[in-house]
Amino acid sequence: DPLNYLPLRVCSPLSLSLSTNFPASAILISSAGPEKIKPYLRRSKGLPLHPNYSRVVVFSSLFPTMNCAISGEVPEVPVVSTKSGLLFEKRLIESHISDYGKCPVTGEPLTIDDIVPIKSGKVIKPKLLHTASIPGLLGTFQNEWDGLMLSNFALEQQLHTARQELSHALYQHDSACRVIARLKKERDEARQLLAEVERHIPAAPEAVTANAPLSNGKRAADDEETGPDAKKLCPGISADIITELTDCNAALSQKRKKRQIPETLASVDALGRFTQLSSHPLHKTNKPGICSMDILHSKDVIATGGIDATAVIFDRPSGQILSTLTGHSKKVTSVKFVGDSDLVLTASADKTVRVWRDSGDGQYACGHTLNDHSEEVRAVTVHATNKYFVSASLDSTWCFYDLSSGLCLAKVADDSEKVDYTAAAFHPDGLILGTGTSQSVVKIWDVKSQANVARFDGHTGEVTSISFSENGYFLATAAEDGVKLWDLRKLRNFRSFSSADANSVEFDPSGSYLGIAASDIRLYQTASVKAEWNLIKTLPDLSGTGKATCVKFGPDAQYVAVGSMDRNLRIFGLPGDEKANADDDSAQDS
Repeated sequence: DPLNYLPLRVCSPLSLSLSTNFPASAILISSAGPEKIKPYLRRSKGLPLHPNYSRVVVFSSLFPTMNCAISGEVPEVPVVSTKSGLLFEKRLIESHISDYGKCPVTGEPLTIDDIVPIKSGKVIKPKLLHTASIPGLLGTFQNEWDGLMLSNFALEQQLHTARQELSHALYQHDSACRVIARLKKERDEARQLLAEVERHIPAAPEAVTANAPLSNGKRAADDEETGPDAKKLCPGISADIITELTDCNAALSQKRKKRQIPETLASVDALGRFTQLSSHPLHKTNKPGICSMDILHSKDVIATGGIDATAVIFDRPSGQILSTLTGHSKKVTSVKFVGDSDLVLTASADKTVRVWRDSGDGQYACGHTLNDHSEEVRAVTVHATNKYFVSASLDSTWCFYDLSSGLCLAKVADDSEKVDYTAAAFHPDGLILGTGTSQSVVKIWDVKSQANVARFDGHTGEVTSISFSENGYFLATAAEDGVKLWDLRKLRNFRSFSSADANSVEFDPSGSYLGIAASDIRLYQTASVKAEWNLIKTLPDLSGTGKATCVKFGPDAQYVAVGSMDRNLRIFGLPGDEKANADDDSAQDS
């Protein structure tokens, strides 16, 4: 039908008589009323009629598109011109008429009254022509499916995020519950310990004389002499004490000349076969780490000081904890047995030193709490007389104490330079004191005069540990750059071991072996200045922390005790059958 390919046209009701055959899809719009248009409806085969307009417009739905004559797009609010029959977007044609007053296509005069709005559905937007074909419909379906998948993916992402946030919130809640439970448990333990301490403190302490210790280990403030700067005055090391130290030095020196290596000492071959025998969890899990250790060889008892502010007395043969020393408020940095007695010394980061005594039932009670330092106390070392001891602190002083009274006899600081003391040890003869510092310097002191008589430079980083050999000739020092050996006769360094971040160095009581604790544990055979110090065994740090903090040799070097940054004390030695064979070999050799 040629009408399907003609542009939109407008005709008057009279002109309808000229057209008797309209296409079946044509639409007639008129305001003449049904009674006036019925004759034309009969001729036009009953096409629908719109009763609101004075003109009749014939549309063909078979046109390729119904686009705006100005924008070329499908209009949202379509209107049609009664003069030209062209379709426009309402806002565009109204704007053009207000500016120019004529049709933008034909140029004919045009007013707002000459445009007729066309109603269209608002719910469903008009479909483009390509949806009339199967390929077009498939493309439309594909686009809608893609949009649905993208929307579904966004919802899945939101669901995943919500689940993660919920999981994190539940984890935080669980962690908070566990922390609260732990704090309640620690609170209950602290209350119990406080009640036990109060039961041990007498209600009315006996009268004390000047400078005598109170029952709780603190000297009366009124009895202490103070200087102009309100600092406590120390009485000093008396002539009688110096004489006692000198006599002890002479006796030990004479005895050392007759010293012989014990036949029961473990052989080099035995040390080379050492393996872990046992592991004992001595300290709390919430604050793991063993900072220091000492062994009472006569009873085979081990004392450890931990980050959890406690010291533990452990019986190695039975594998039982004999006592737990509680009272410090911060980590225990050093622990020492006093000879073969029932006394134990502990130093702590809480700036105090405590003296503990066995009460007879295996429980230790604090006899003295010493507060002479103003900073963290890093080390304590006991004199060979077992009557005096020294504490070294980060406050740049070391103190010489009388053990029985807990009185600080001398508080020594180096006026030539300010150094922080991190390690201390008495020479086996007792008249020399060695100290390590955080400034990488090792200082040697004359105990009688409290004068600095020598210093060793060469380390890098803080000096963490020092140890004198039993023969009195060698000094071993540990620091961040490793271990150095010093000849005390010539005051020089004669050998170095590269053990990065060495935390502890220790000669065995016979002076035959040297142990180093760092990222692993190394055992050396001692020798002379010129001879080679052979590496016997390298023991791994089985704590998993990569940091062994202390190492000690057991009686006759039959085992090695190691502390690390976990809560376990580890014992390295020969298994039972190998130990029996080693003892038989030693007996045959002797």
